[in-house]
Amino acid sequence: MKTRVKLTFPQQLIREPVIFAMAKKYDIMPNIRRARVTETVGEMILELEGPQENIDKGIEYLRQQGVDAELVEGDIVE
Repeated sequence: MKTRVKLTFPQQLIREPVIFAMAKKYDIMPNIRRARVTETVGEMILELEGPQENIDKGIEYLRQQGVDAELVEGDIVE
């Protein structure tokens, strides 16, 4: 199953490996579709692949870490 999600990272998480930790912990394969990082905020569109239950748990994990996560519909590559 594949799910697209828009992530917004607060300044204190920009340099933290939260995507890696989520992918490893929940056996999810992330595919970065778009990213923009500044000194104060990080934005990323990810395509997550794996069992839906794992994806849901992975997204919740990111939210618990302080990442804003929103599901994305449609084609996101511009």
